[in-house]
Amino acid sequence: MFKFILRRILTMIPQLFILSILIFIMAKAMPGDALTGQLVSNPKMDAKTILELKQKLGMFDPPYVQYVRWIKGLVHGDLGLSMIHQTKVTHLLAGRMWNTVLLSGAILILSYLISIPLGIVGGRWTDSWADKMIVGYNYLTFATPLFILALIVLFIFGFILGWFPTSGSVDIRVENGTFAYYMSKLDHLILPAFSGAIVSTTVTIQYLRNEIIDTKIKDFVKTARAKGVNESKVYTNHILRNSFLPIAAFLGYEIVYLIGGSVFLETIYGYPGIGQLFVSSILQRDFSVVTALVMIFGLATLIGTLLSDIILSAVDPRIRIE
Repeated sequence: MFKFILRRILTMIPQLFILSILIFIMAKAMPGDALTGQLVSNPKMDAKTILELKQKLGMFDPPYVQYVRWIKGLVHGDLGLSMIHQTKVTHLLAGRMWNTVLLSGAILILSYLISIPLGIVGGRWTDSWADKMIVGYNYLTFATPLFILALIVLFIFGFILGWFPTSGSVDIRVENGTFAYYMSKLDHLILPAFSGAIVSTTVTIQYLRNEIIDTKIKDFVKTARAKGVNESKVYTNHILRNSFLPIAAFLGYEIVYLIGGSVFLETIYGYPGIGQLFVSSILQRDFSVVTALVMIFGLATLIGTLLSDIILSAVDPRIRIE
């Protein structure tokens, strides 16, 4: 196991290197920049001042010089300076990263709380009325884009019923660290977490339902029943134990999906996380923030796939990845 993890980590190094080159090339290919945009938004700025700032920041240096400087900064934990916010990108991300982690964690927990019971019911009582309702629910959530569902949930529960706040991550009127503060955080978290969880249940329900259906007709299950093993124990000790293997392996990819989904959810709900920051930075041509976030997303994707392989090899002794 250790050799496998070490080999995968070493493989990630050239992957990150190639990713960094692609990100840098795409950032340079995009038109405009944050400084040029300030000519319109800031009347105190003029073309001469912008030109001097660009020269000072090395924006006219050869591309390979800029790339090497950027990579050196990444290695030392320096993600650059945000031209729009006039602060270091690391400081900018620090205030938003935990909001995204909190939202992603809530979506993951809610998703499994919904999908695992539904998958078990659908797989155990196949073709029953409950299974048909679950399959119908699955088709509906699969066919509904995340941003459409999020807008519907926001409109109904936020604007029409007024049960939950429609933007932000906490009420600015409550004091940090108090019980009211954490309750406000929870109140602002419910709608985006619920929207993301509903859509992300589709794959887990389908995988678990299909695995239970396939596993319950296998020979070792028939043998257990022939020996007189109680039906509940057959499902608990034989069918479910084997059916959960793909779900465990899919956990890493689920994390990757949550990162991508946070961009839509945080933008729609005005939730101040790195997804919302990513969209606003693209619109404002704040490329130092964009490149840093894409690198973070890429690293999270690689870690997610690695985590999936580790979990699968740990829970299934028949697999020998090493």
